[in-house]
Amino acid sequence: MDWDQVELVGVVATGSVVRYFASGGLTRGDFPWGAFFVNITGSFLLAVVFFLAMGRGFITSDLRALVFVGIFGGYTTMSTFSLETVTLLTEGQLGWAAANVFLNGGLCVVGAYLGRAVGMLLGGA
Repeated sequence: MDWDQVELVGVVATGSVVRYFASGGLTRGDFPWGAFFVNITGSFLLAVVFFLAMGRGFITSDLRALVFVGIFGGYTTMSTFSLETVTLLTEGQLGWAAANVFLNGGLCVVGAYLGRAVGMLLGGA
C-alpha cells in the first residue's frame, strides 16, 4: 500500500465519522431523518465544491478524487448519484437522467429487499 492509498483511507474514515455524528442525533421515529440529512447535505456540498472547482479550475484530478471519493464517498454515496443526475440533466440527457433515478432509486431498493430475503433464508434475524 502506498501513501496515496493510506491518505485516501484516512480521508474516507473522516467522512464516515462525520456521517456518524451528523446522522446519529437526528434518527428518531419511523423515518430515517439522519440518513436524509446526510444525503441532502452531502449532495448540496458536493455540487457546490464540484461546480466551483470546475468553474475556477483550481482542483487537480488527484485532489478531486481525494475530496469526492474520499470525503464525500465516506460521508454519503447519495451525493455522487445526485451530482451525476444533475450533470445528465444539464447536458440535456433527460432519458439517461430519468433512468439513473429509476435504477438507483428503485432497483437498488429492490436489490436491498432481495438481499434481506436471502439473509433471512440463510438464517438471519
